[in-house]
Amino acid sequence: MKSIKRLLVLFIIPVALFASFQNRKDVKYRSSFGECPSRAAGRLTLKLVKEFERTQSLREVKKLIIRDDLVSRHFLSSYNISYDPLKEVLNLKFKCPLPLMKAQVYKKGGIDSYEAVLVENGDLYDPTYEVLLRTEKKIKNELPYLAVPVDSMEDGTVKKLALIISEFKPIIKENLSEVIISDKKELTIILSIRGRPSSVFLGSTGWEEKVLKLTKIVDYLTLKKKIPAIINLTNSKKVVVKFSDKF
Repeated sequence: MKSIKRLLVLFIIPVALFASFQNRKDVKYRSSFGECPSRAAGRLTLKLVKEFERTQSLREVKKLIIRDDLVSRHFLSSYNISYDPLKEVLNLKFKCPLPLMKAQVYKKGGIDSYEAVLVENGDLYDPTYEVLLRTEKKIKNELPYLAVPVDSMEDGTVKKLALIISEFKPIIKENLSEVIISDKKELTIILSIRGRPSSVFLGSTGWEEKVLKLTKIVDYLTLKKKIPAIINLTNSKKVVVKFSDKF
């Protein structure tokens, strides 16, 4: 009889805890927005907390994220949501990508186009993303421009380019004005050095290697106080540099 009573006690305790958990309404939470726009991340936080309060289920919260496409709608690159039952705290951590360039994506022939923001992971975000970040002063400098055919968005070319741009040395990044990918997948970079344009032709292959050479060339010419009007790197074995003027 005593053993039966022990079993009943063991059974009642978890049921009572479960009932207490189910009846709990107010949820304490901690959130981390990283570089995300605070307004967008704040709205998302309240939405997810409300869903957790309603369902008491992380699974349901994540289903809501997928069902309502909340990752793209709130400009996230990743997220982490967990619940600490001991502290009774819901933890939400959001990450957003850094914007790299203003993009003009055009169809073949350049007749139809649309604007977007190229971010560090190679995705295109709605221009609102830049507006929100700029409003909150999370970006202050003007973004360089990218002109790219829509085909390059579909074959991985732009994702490759985004990685290269993310790793630009300061001497290139700070002077970057425009990047153009042609219909033939040929890459052209326009630098603005002391307000003077320099056109860099990199062809359609070997961009990583050519960017390293470009960095060394611009570094050297800057020390010599010369402005390269044209740097032709289409043939990686033969570099052609034409000058315009001194600083």
